[in-house]
Amino acid sequence: MEHKDLDAWKYSMDLVEKIYIMSSKFPEEERYGLKSQIRRAAISIPSNIAEGSGRNM
Repeated sequence: MEHKDLDAWKYSMDLVEKIYIMSSKFPEEERYGLKSQIRRAAISIPSNIAEGSGRNM
């Protein structure tokens, strides 16, 4: 099974999209601070799922 078939990966990608939309409304001075940190944390979730899924193949 490929990681893109996993429900957890699909849900986490939905979360990433929502976080990107939400964080785009942050003040411009947060561009390299909180905004960046939240986005990196969000994208790490599906990345870790994909990496873990690849180990089982």
